[in-house]
Amino acid sequence: MSSALTDLCRYPIVQAPMAGGASCPGLAAAVSDAGGLGFLAAGYKTADGMYQEINQIRRLTPRPFGVNLFMPQPRTVDPGAVDVYRHQLAGETSWYETPLGDADCGSDDGYEAKLAILRDDPVPVVSFTFGCPTAAVLSAFAEAGTFTVVTVTTPEEARAAERAGADALCVQGVEAGGHQGTHRDDPATDGAGIGLLALVALIRETVELPLIATGGLMRGTQIAAVRAAGADAAQLGTAFLVCPESGAHSLHKQAMTNPLFARTELTRAFSGRPARGLVNRFMREHGPYAPAAYPQVHHLTSGLRKAAAKAGDAQGMSLWAGQGHRMAREMPAGRLVEVLVAETESARAALTTPEDAR
Repeated sequence: MSSALTDLCRYPIVQAPMAGGASCPGLAAAVSDAGGLGFLAAGYKTADGMYQEINQIRRLTPRPFGVNLFMPQPRTVDPGAVDVYRHQLAGETSWYETPLGDADCGSDDGYEAKLAILRDDPVPVVSFTFGCPTAAVLSAFAEAGTFTVVTVTTPEEARAAERAGADALCVQGVEAGGHQGTHRDDPATDGAGIGLLALVALIRETVELPLIATGGLMRGTQIAAVRAAGADAAQLGTAFLVCPESGAHSLHKQAMTNPLFARTELTRAFSGRPARGLVNRFMREHGPYAPAAYPQVHHLTSGLRKAAAKAGDAQGMSLWAGQGHRMAREMPAGRLVEVLVAETESARAALTTPEDAR
């Protein structure tokens, strides 16, 4: 593990920032306390809401932690396509007895206000998803002593983040649960993502920055594999989603290992951006018609998803999950870190030949 990451966490295990409630202060603090790096997801929160949760984490742990921000999205969405999808969802509004949300309630996720808070009251780590911040933003964080991480999904994105001044990269393979962190949302590339092992190797030969690998990782053997491929650390989301400290809905946690939800797919059905989740009724019925319109579709379906959760109907919820979801283990987050560390060390020892050991 690189010296920079070693200063932040004892073990090369990062808890993924899962927006929507799963990555709550309790989960982040438990992971950091156990020697990993916990993350708070600031996506979909107000700037003040983010600040309040940062203070909660500080009260829960003295250890370093991170905050993840969504990059503002360009206003290139076709309003007509959103209106068509609105009509497509008419049956859902009747079924759940709730109206659709306002698709035009903002596309920057309070980015500038969140930046201002994090510059004025720095946290140890800030990561970015859905794009790369400007060199000026990254430089300001460097001056404040904040370690910055940019999520990338291709070697080209990795080069751009290195040029901008990122301290490290979160390399996201197509296996990852939740949203794909592509810097451009191009429908022509849907389904063309690169698998994690290949992507880590490609990016390792492209840049010199520390790499945090993420995408479907659930076991220490997989962590050992991505580290052997060139990663300095591993980031896990779905593995921590089922922990008792996670803020994920109980139906979401149960679905991870429910035989009814046998596989995952990338879909735009819930948010308008490619995201991997468990295949359910909503995804099957609406995925083929969802436009490339993020965050407009996210705002549109927000009320429906909440109503489905309140009704106890997992078939109408966004059940984000990585490809390894069936290997989820329900245990306290700190214990999971311990198990993953032991599994990783065992796997790495098994890969060491007698000649290497000498």
